[in-house]
Amino acid sequence: MSRADERTCTPVSRAELERRWAAVRAQMPAAGVDALLVQGANNLAGTGGYFRWLTGITSAQNSKPQTVIFPREGLMTLVCHGRFNEDTKLDGTDPALPGIGRRFGTPSFVAANYTDGYDAEIVAREIKKGGFRNVGFVGANTMYFGFGTRLKELLAGVQLIDATDVVDPVKAVKSPEEIDLIRRAAAMQDAALAKVCDHIRPGMRDFEVMAYGQYVSQLMGSETGYLLGSSGALGAPTRLRRLPEQGREIRRGDILLFQLENSGPGGLFVHLARIFVVGGKIPQEIDDAFGQMVEAQDYTVALLKPGMPCRDVFRDYNSYMRAHGLPEESRLHCHGQGYDYVERPLIRSDETMTLAANMNIGVHPNIANERMFVTVCDNFLIGADGTVERLHKTPRTIIEV
Repeated sequence: MSRADERTCTPVSRAELERRWAAVRAQMPAAGVDALLVQGANNLAGTGGYFRWLTGITSAQNSKPQTVIFPREGLMTLVCHGRFNEDTKLDGTDPALPGIGRRFGTPSFVAANYTDGYDAEIVAREIKKGGFRNVGFVGANTMYFGFGTRLKELLAGVQLIDATDVVDPVKAVKSPEEIDLIRRAAAMQDAALAKVCDHIRPGMRDFEVMAYGQYVSQLMGSETGYLLGSSGALGAPTRLRRLPEQGREIRRGDILLFQLENSGPGGLFVHLARIFVVGGKIPQEIDDAFGQMVEAQDYTVALLKPGMPCRDVFRDYNSYMRAHGLPEESRLHCHGQGYDYVERPLIRSDETMTLAANMNIGVHPNIANERMFVTVCDNFLIGADGTVERLHKTPRTIIEV
């Protein structure tokens, strides 16, 4: 096997993985589960974080599923893309597959519907072999429907429950190693945005600006994620548009919304958004709105205290917005980030978690109407002493280029 330090750009340490495993296993008896089941795919967009967090294995940057059985005791079993009947015995010490005792392969493909059950058949067989009677899904939304449907058919005698709450409170609180990687991600985004400032010019298309930002980010270690944004004239609101919608040509005097939503070295996410004015002066109404959003962000940050219920933060934020004649948030005000670009806790009315020290929270208040979309986005680290640190160092101003 290849040494992980030769192939993996920024591997997670074995000590960090063992910390995660021990913390989760300590919660499993109370949840009544013998094993957890986690599947990860498509983490190019930052939606396969449970798998990477638990295994340390880089999540697929394609649609091929990777599924792990995590027992209360003993080594994990991995089912991933490979040859028919592929079966590799391991002892958990391979640095490229830490904690894995058995790896099975099967060539299933999402667009070939008749392969839906291939992974599920292997997983079901190994669950039965292990004698697991109570199995908990973790992040069921990240599993393929065909896989889950076939698995339930094959495990009719096994109790299957949603055990995501076993992992979420542990995953949401960042360790010193994770905090270091989060800081590196924020520094990478600050540096990338500074380089973009020197690169933008009228005549470029939106996607050229985003592609350059992605390029310089990857040179600094970014692993996954994407860039959102678009340009527009005053009175024609910019939006957080995706790559296929970034074909507009930037003109002198335009406003450009630019958001880095990519992970740093090691795959942990933060996000940073700023507004540029290209070849002109900042319009007063945009400047005023941006100032209001900076103040709204400051108000939110003052609420981010250990022990504060997330739903109370959301309630108080919307009270603040109403009192200042600003639009209330009805979608998602701010949220945790880690290996997933959006992860719990969510700051909104349906979240049951409370805030805790060492949570990484992205805060992005916004004003959206027929004339403008104005936001400021930065990440913040909650301290045990009640202080909150802004991780990004880019000044919170509109940038003239």
